[in-house]
Amino acid sequence: MDATPTPGHMRRVLGSFASGVVIVTGNDDGRPVGFTCQSFASVSLDPPLVLFCPAHTSRSWPRIRASGRFAVNVLAADQHQTCLRFAVSGADKFAGVDWEPTPWGPTLSGALATVLCSLEHVHPGGDHDIVLGRVQQLATHRDDAALLFFRGGYERAPCDAQADTSLAAP
Repeated sequence: MDATPTPGHMRRVLGSFASGVVIVTGNDDGRPVGFTCQSFASVSLDPPLVLFCPAHTSRSWPRIRASGRFAVNVLAADQHQTCLRFAVSGADKFAGVDWEPTPWGPTLSGALATVLCSLEHVHPGGDHDIVLGRVQQLATHRDDAALLFFRGGYERAPCDAQADTSLAAP
């Protein structure tokens, strides 16, 4: 076993852990902004907290951070193209994507779930930030397969839960 973790080795080994894919969105002086993220997790039920980890190289994250709030859109397996659109820099990521404005950030049509958060804390974590958000509202929108990232590619994860289509306070 190789004890020295290199970035490539870390990517290969940790790629064995399947992760859901989300798009974190926000508002930048009235303009929508967002990015694809696969490091998202629930942290606490009381208080209701989630986390995600944007790279320091992200151009979207500083614009979202400045607003103090954000929306997390949990992607369905059929949103692979939307995932790829939000993973690039410099393009109009919202062109051709159906979305609704909220004070936290755009909610993307077709997402499995939405989590609306206020920024709680940001901690440095190597070449990423560790962002804690306090959940203000959340909803599930549809019962369908989730988009997963696994070993460098995208997969489907089935789900048979009932959708709760209302945004509700935690």
